[in-house]
This record gives sequence, structure tokens and C-alpha cells, in this order.
Amino acid sequence: MTTRVTRSTYVLAVNDLESTARWWVEKLGFEHWIEVEGWAFLRRDNCYLRIGHCVDAIPPAKLGDHQFFAYVELEDVKAFHDEIAGPGVDILFPPTDQPWGMREFGVRTPDGHRIMFAQDIE
Repeated sequence: MTTRVTRSTYVLAVNDLESTARWWVEKLGFEHWIEVEGWAFLRRDNCYLRIGHCVDAIPPAKLGDHQFFAYVELEDVKAFHDEIAGPGVDILFPPTDQPWGMREFGVRTPDGHRIMFAQDIE
């Protein structure tokens, strides 16, 4: 028997919890789900984040190629790109059709984490 994955949650360590959570809400349209001491739990549809306040965390920009943490698939990646594109959102590249059948673009958070957003174009 197999079991079905019901949700995927990403955990990020950040130096400034308040400003990071605010960025996810104001720039990427997430909402606060739960707040507890030292944590902000955010969500947008079926994408969940647990952002932890870690003052001594190594900034992702110092991790080299290991800055990517998620690949989130959407119904309409161009519409999402157009929604979030603007001041304060570092888009690494615009929606681009890839040879593996996905249209995708990347975003770098103010903390230096990178996330990919994609849509199946097959």
C-alpha cells in the first residue's frame, strides 16, 4: 500500500524573522498561518513555509550553489510572475521554457534563498 503526500512545507533559517515574514506576505502573497515564539508559519494555497529566527545562521549567499530550497509548480507561472514582479522582488530570470517541459522562473529572497516557480507546458 502507498500513502499520498498531502502537503509540502519548507523550513528556512533567517536572521531577521519579522522583515523576512513581511517580505513573503507583501511581495509573494503569502499569509500568516500560525505564529509562535521565534517562528512564522506562512502559506499560499498548498505551499507552506516555516521561517525560523536563527541569528547565527549562515547567510544563504555564502553557501554558493546550495541556495535553492524549493521548486513550486503553479497553474499559471506567467500570471504569478506578473503578479509579483516589481520593486523588492529579485527575479533571477523571467518565465522561460525549458527542454524538460517546464516553464519556470527563479526568485532570490532578501535573505539569499532561491526558489523556482514552474508550470508544466507539456
